[in-house]
Amino acid sequence: MDEIQWRRGHTYLTLVYQISGVKRLLWVSHERTEQSLRRFFDVLTDDVRKGIRFVCSDMWKPYLNVIAEQVPHALHVLDRFHIMKNMNAAIDEVRRQEVAQLRRDGYEPALTKSRWCLLKRPENLTDNQAARLAELLQYNLKSVRAHLLREEFQRFWGHTTPAWAGKFLESWCTRALRSRLIDA
Repeated sequence: MDEIQWRRGHTYLTLVYQISGVKRLLWVSHERTEQSLRRFFDVLTDDVRKGIRFVCSDMWKPYLNVIAEQVPHALHVLDRFHIMKNMNAAIDEVRRQEVAQLRRDGYEPALTKSRWCLLKRPENLTDNQAARLAELLQYNLKSVRAHLLREEFQRFWGHTTPAWAGKFLESWCTRALRSRLIDA
């Protein structure tokens, strides 16, 4: 389930695809609202709805609400782009808080001009950003730990079996929770 912008401004269509076996478009509806997605589920029989085992969508709140309501038994898979976007937002928040804390404590601004060094993938860094990141990696900063956790998480996408992906995710979550990146 996804949406696409089809006109200038904020004019969207809701799209539902089948991607198992054959890839085909199942539903198109104007707007990207709970009602537009709910209409898709309304045309399905109860047996078809109960047979849905997996749903993939982005993190658009109206879609999440309808999916939880209509197919609560299905495994909901969130798309990679939005997971990584939220992870980058978390890294940036950790960096902002750390910059403020370092200023309050009177320390040298070690994180100045480091935002994109921490948020970009290593292969996308400019030479200056790569050098800056190498310098930052020498410090035990929360921002650096957050960056390293994000980079380590990239290994998740390479797992081909649910069992290994689950083990990796469990281990990664344990490390993330123990990282002390946020104050409890």
